[in-house]
Amino acid sequence: MPKQKILDFEAALRRLEEIVASLEGENESLEKSLTLFEEGVKLTETLRSHLDTAEQRIQVLMKDADGKMSAKDFEG
Repeated sequence: MPKQKILDFEAALRRLEEIVASLEGENESLEKSLTLFEEGVKLTETLRSHLDTAEQRIQVLMKDADGKMSAKDFEG
């Protein structure tokens, strides 16, 4: 299941990159640009959720100095 989530993240990121390229190209109508922007905002929220979940998993998996698993804040 985590592998599927990673693929979902990558697919969402790829689509967001396509949207950005399209908007930067300035070839879209105003209405189409707004539709793409709205889709991009939704994708950004989805990506943020995936990253938050990944950060929580990292916190759970961090080891302390004695080699014991303990929750620690992720320092990026």
